[in-house]
Amino acid sequence: MREVPQPGPHRIEPVAAQPVVVGVVPGQSSLVPLTAATWAQAVSGRLYFGYADPTRIVDHEFPDGTVRHSPLEPDRADDDWRQRSDELQAGLARTLAETPVSWEFRYLAGRADRALTHLARAVGASAIVVGARQARGGERVHDFFAESVGLHLARHQHRPVLVVPLNIVDWKAPTPWQ
Repeated sequence: MREVPQPGPHRIEPVAAQPVVVGVVPGQSSLVPLTAATWAQAVSGRLYFGYADPTRIVDHEFPDGTVRHSPLEPDRADDDWRQRSDELQAGLARTLAETPVSWEFRYLAGRADRALTHLARAVGASAIVVGARQARGGERVHDFFAESVGLHLARHQHRPVLVVPLNIVDWKAPTPWQ
């Protein structure tokens, strides 16, 4: 069995002058990119936003964090991703218009945790920022954590992961999974 490198002092990424990678999804709250911009201002002023399209697969990963990708279903029309990419970039441009950080966008493919880890390695990111997964009514605890990108990232790579809260749970109220 292959030994997996574990987190440790020798694997700490430098923070000063290193970019921050941010996972984004269509329709996401502006809190995620704005929080990431605040963190980036403190460490480097540079952000790399990445969206991992689960309907596409990675054909090749490039050293700059970009990927060549193709549709998961080869018989499907192949143009939707370009429009989604343009919409995400336009939304980020509007959201970040008043911030002094520089940023780039990468359209990725496959599982979000793996795609963001590749991007973070490629650009030498000091941390990864993602939005908290919002609970849906009737979810159980196991179901809630099973799909958490932040949790997968924290378990499968050595960079710190900042999870931005998107809605607050009243600790005294019944939880969505009860």
